[in-house]
Amino acid sequence: MKIKICGLTREADVAVAAALGVDAVGFVLWAGSPRAVTVERVRGLIAQLPPFVMPVGVFVTPTPDELSAARAAGIMLAQVHGTAHPLLPPGMGLLRAVSLAATGEGIAPDAPVGVPVLLDAWDPVRHGGTGKTVDWRAAARVAATRPVVLAGGLRSDNVREAMALARPYGVDVSSGVEQTPGIKDHEQMAAFVAAVRAGA
Repeated sequence: MKIKICGLTREADVAVAAALGVDAVGFVLWAGSPRAVTVERVRGLIAQLPPFVMPVGVFVTPTPDELSAARAAGIMLAQVHGTAHPLLPPGMGLLRAVSLAATGEGIAPDAPVGVPVLLDAWDPVRHGGTGKTVDWRAAARVAATRPVVLAGGLRSDNVREAMALARPYGVDVSSGVEQTPGIKDHEQMAAFVAAVRAGA
């Protein structure tokens, strides 16, 4: 089970995530988020990462220039929220952020077959980090057809149930390991990683 900790803003939190052996760390490159960081800040944070920890940039309807600047700073994977399909620079992969469709079947916005998705609770303003969970059984139907990174309200005390029901490729946590937005709690980070590994 792959683990991503998102919304990192501090060197100490990046160091703990790396020491815990997570697979990916997320940096929010959208000014509307309380966890937002600049491209310049991201460059310094990424410099601390050991090999094989994937740096992910979180964007809302990004421009090609924004994506190119992030790639130059070291971002390898773009987690894209919003409706526009992005034009990615060379060397950058796509993780499409989606929610469960209002009909209860499928995802919105739709994504091409084969494109991995991050499945989060729908929020038209905050675009993630809300602490709201998704319907894990409905998420399982999506996970049966494509790689799904499950997000939305995951914590150390519910992630094992979420994994058992949704059967995702990976899990993503942000608010579930925080003291305040963008400030991670290291004990909660460790507890979350331990819970995922115990349930995998």
